[in-house]
Amino acid sequence: MSDYLQDMVTRARAAQAAVEDWTQEQVDEMIAAVGWAVYRREHAEACARLAVEETAMGIYEHKLLKHQKKTLGTLRDLHGVRSVGIIEEDEVRGLIKFAKPVGVVGALTPVTNCSSTICCNGLSILKGRNAVIFAPHPSAKRTAELTCGYMRAALRTVGAPEALVQNVAEPTIEGTKALMQLVDVVVATGGAAMVKSAYSSGTPSFGVGAGNSVGIVDETADPADAARKIAASKTFDNATSCSSENSVVVHEAIFGRMMESLAAEGGYLCSKKEKEKLQRFMWPDGVHLNRHVPGQPATTIAAGAGLTVPQRTTFLMVMGETIGAADPFSGEKLSPVLTVWMYQEFAKAIEYVQRLTAYSGRGHSCSIHTTRDDRIRELGRKARVSRIMVRQSQCYGNSGDYINGMPFSLTLGCGTWGGNTASENITWKHFINTTWVAKPIEPVLPDEEVIFGDHWRKHGK
Repeated sequence: MSDYLQDMVTRARAAQAAVEDWTQEQVDEMIAAVGWAVYRREHAEACARLAVEETAMGIYEHKLLKHQKKTLGTLRDLHGVRSVGIIEEDEVRGLIKFAKPVGVVGALTPVTNCSSTICCNGLSILKGRNAVIFAPHPSAKRTAELTCGYMRAALRTVGAPEALVQNVAEPTIEGTKALMQLVDVVVATGGAAMVKSAYSSGTPSFGVGAGNSVGIVDETADPADAARKIAASKTFDNATSCSSENSVVVHEAIFGRMMESLAAEGGYLCSKKEKEKLQRFMWPDGVHLNRHVPGQPATTIAAGAGLTVPQRTTFLMVMGETIGAADPFSGEKLSPVLTVWMYQEFAKAIEYVQRLTAYSGRGHSCSIHTTRDDRIRELGRKARVSRIMVRQSQCYGNSGDYINGMPFSLTLGCGTWGGNTASENITWKHFINTTWVAKPIEPVLPDEEVIFGDHWRKHGK
């Protein structure tokens, strides 16, 4: 394996050197070619179909939509962006910034979004004239081969080296660890163990944090609108997204109407006894999530737990009781199972967000359905998360949507709260080095009175 990986890295370095001096026009032509190759309908359909078949997770139509939308959104964000040569010039401060490649990127990709993550990260990495070696989850290796194959074919059409995009054919934990020590930068999208391994590899790394999104619905919200958006997020691709709402915190004044609206969207509220049976099925050892649960339909999960639910059920609901290990429903579930909490004062709703994400999902995200801007701002000040969606479905909005200004990405940094180096969506700008050129300017001298004046007047010199 070591010789195989070393050969991949050697070819990647040679390929990257070949495009090091490409012009912006050449780079943009490459991005358009590779983007079209993975976006075009027949290729996207093949990737989505294989992803469902190989991983046994999610929904084909949703994976197809995700694959195409996230690819096109990434291309939109990259279009017209300068990533070669001078990318910024400030005449007043005498600064010029030059973009340079970071080199060879090792990209670890998850089983949940196995083709779309390759598309998004691959395009952003290529935009900086880098090479990339994808290390897919072992259960998604064929999907990685197919997706990367389309990208390599497109590289050939524009005269770019195929070795700019490679994928490990037979990924293993040991092999992935070895790869991370050979490349220049690591981007790890996946579970906590994978991210921790990336950070301990000795190579500069970008990682993600665990998801456990919480949604607040206050008394000013439209219950039907909020329920529709939360249900759409909870059921999309059977909740394989780390941004899918795991808990919803509802004000007592509209609690009844909200529950009715969620039921109208396909939600089934489990009784206390049904919740106990569901918990035993989902966490058979009391700690670890049953591997037959993630990405499965609600009716399949219900049947596995011995529950009888209406056939139209698209997601299950349970009432939250305690936060922490004693009630695993308060954490991330990667399945169409939603935990519901009720609050009286808005301060309590924020407390739920703080405590739920502190237990699981620190730094990731939350949402709020309200018409009060002061509450949006209060949540923004107090929530220890990297992204907050307002009146939106989180699984669409967090990673970029056409109705918000978030950058398109499927690698969502969670800041120091989540043990990450970045608290933003990882995009092309994270895959360039920048050279600052400073020219002499007229001196800009600090004024002691401006800097210390207020302090002097209060406390003296």
